[in-house]
Amino acid sequence: MSENVVHLHKPTDPPTDDAAPTMLTVVPDAPPAPPVPLWVRSGRAVKGAVTHETTKMTARAVARHGLYTFNGGRIVARRTWDGKTGARYERMIRTAEAAGNLEAAEEWEERLQRFRAARHHRRMDLLHSPVEAAKGIAVGTGVSIGVLVALGVVMAINNHDVTDVITPLRATIEFIALLIRIVQVVWGPALTIGPFLALLALWTVGSKQQAAPQWALPANVRSGEGEPITPSIVVKALRDLGVPALRNAIKEMGDAGASMLGPIRIAGCGVEVDVTLPSGVATNEVQAKRRKLAENLTRHEHEVFITIPEAARTVRLWVADSGALDQPIGPSPLVTDETMTADYTKGRAPWGQDLRGDAAALSVYQRHLLITGLSNQGKTAALRSIALWLSLDRSVEFWMGDLKGVGDWAMFDGLATRLIQGPTDDHVIQVTEMVEDAVEEMNRRIQAPPGTTFPPLIVIVDEAQVAFMCPVKDEDKRPYGGSSSTSRYFMAARKIHNQGRAVNVLLWQGTQDPTDQNLPKLVREGAHTRASLALGTESQARMALGDKAVDGGAAPNLLRPGLDQGTLVVASDGIEIPKGQSSITVRTHYISTDDAKEIAARAKALRDGVTTLHVIDRGEERDPLADIAAVVGDAPRVRTKDVLNRLATLNADAYGGWSFIDLKRVLDDADAEPYKSDGVMVVSRDRLARALANRNDEGSASADG
Repeated sequence: MSENVVHLHKPTDPPTDDAAPTMLTVVPDAPPAPPVPLWVRSGRAVKGAVTHETTKMTARAVARHGLYTFNGGRIVARRTWDGKTGARYERMIRTAEAAGNLEAAEEWEERLQRFRAARHHRRMDLLHSPVEAAKGIAVGTGVSIGVLVALGVVMAINNHDVTDVITPLRATIEFIALLIRIVQVVWGPALTIGPFLALLALWTVGSKQQAAPQWALPANVRSGEGEPITPSIVVKALRDLGVPALRNAIKEMGDAGASMLGPIRIAGCGVEVDVTLPSGVATNEVQAKRRKLAENLTRHEHEVFITIPEAARTVRLWVADSGALDQPIGPSPLVTDETMTADYTKGRAPWGQDLRGDAAALSVYQRHLLITGLSNQGKTAALRSIALWLSLDRSVEFWMGDLKGVGDWAMFDGLATRLIQGPTDDHVIQVTEMVEDAVEEMNRRIQAPPGTTFPPLIVIVDEAQVAFMCPVKDEDKRPYGGSSSTSRYFMAARKIHNQGRAVNVLLWQGTQDPTDQNLPKLVREGAHTRASLALGTESQARMALGDKAVDGGAAPNLLRPGLDQGTLVVASDGIEIPKGQSSITVRTHYISTDDAKEIAARAKALRDGVTTLHVIDRGEERDPLADIAAVVGDAPRVRTKDVLNRLATLNADAYGGWSFIDLKRVLDDADAEPYKSDGVMVVSRDRLARALANRNDEGSASADG
């Protein structure tokens, strides 16, 4: 018989000539997994039940409420013990001794002696009280019975019934019996309910004090989100700060450190408290642990500020409400109040708000200004907002150099007498020459007769670090940048710092990321108002604000780059700083470029018209009549005195020595002579335009001829 082979699977290998007969291979099934033992399944179920969130919440609730009751009993027992003994006085004595306050210790010791004397007197009275009490009860009972019998006699006489003599006495006995029956009825339930009421009272005391471990408290309490600042929280935060002397002193204080704290005061969007440190603890030890202190207070680092007031061994803590500093402040009054004006001498620029939410206003009268910080933190906006406010005083003249050149100061075109914008070396040269011209103007004013008053001249250089770092040298090999005695920009800035304020010539500078190279020491220390946005290191903070401000608690290096934009730490006598502090933190109003243009337009409307010089021309042949027309601008008429001042600003070399006679000579020759209007001599725009037109016509006719 032939053998039949049945192929159960389609062959996948290619056939071969000498292939062996196909064989059927049977693969046995995998053995079934062994069953999970019961004890393993039970363990997993128990573990799941124990670790379930509901179980955890239940366990925390049970532990919390049980500990509330237990610790509430401890609190009540402690209070009772304090009331019956001199423990409270002894704690206060130890606290005063730990703080080094011997006078307070002596006072508490006297109080303790008085308490002990009064307690001894009460105890001696108790020896005689049983006899006195027995006598009192006997006398009282006899008197009461006598009164009741007398009342009965009166009733018997009135009712003509002798049995009424004992009626009051009988009624009193029945009333006492009723009270006894009531007590008998209530006594049993009272014995049953009384312990529960006592436990409820203890639980109430413990829950109010949150007398339970942190892990057992509710989730919102454990997170501390929005937790109010209380004396106990502040003391606990200081105790856990990691300063051994402070921790030991708090433990030795009988009042657990409460005597260190002054009153907690509401201050704007937070609270403020003064902490008098115990002997042996320095204020800088607390300042150095700002982050840990903030976290102990359940706050972020930027929400806690530590300053040093006048009192010795004292730190002042300002603690913001959780998240309050991340909320923007309102718009600037310059934007919301279109009628606002400025006063250079007596006014204050509405710069922003301090941390307490109060308005922070800056006086710029005869004060040089320096604002620094990291890039893109709001330096230009903070500097520009002050200039915008001051532009509303028509007596103020601006010379501006913007060494960034992206249009941040473009709205001052037609408002500033000089406006140089650009980051190149040529722009640095022009800005340097502008500052040197300000030095010449300063010297001219200094040499004027005593008593002469001068309008304010504000010289603003934004991105001044570009000028200090410029490597270009002039034809005499003098560098424009640098910090040596040959540096032109550095020396011009120093000269204005030395004498400019006396004649109202002021230098305002904005610079970023300060170093000794891009912000020399002598220049930064010459500013009367020094302000800093977020910085990278403490050494930069000292460059920006000075050692005194930083040692007093100023810390712009702890501001958050990108998050605290527009927040400045200011050291100046031109702004109101809390007594005893050396600096103040200000959250400045942000004024957008569009709003800045509107404010600048209002400032231009207050003035007669300003021709802005964008490039400083030196040594070229001047056209006096054209220059006069240029400085008059769009104003219908300008006083001759103002024309002379503007010509001197336009080119000091050509017009710095001009007098009224020189001006009148040029105008008379052009048939545009000045005339008197409202009692003062003025130059007419129309006459100048007509004179220039006639001159051009004559020039054209000559050329044609």
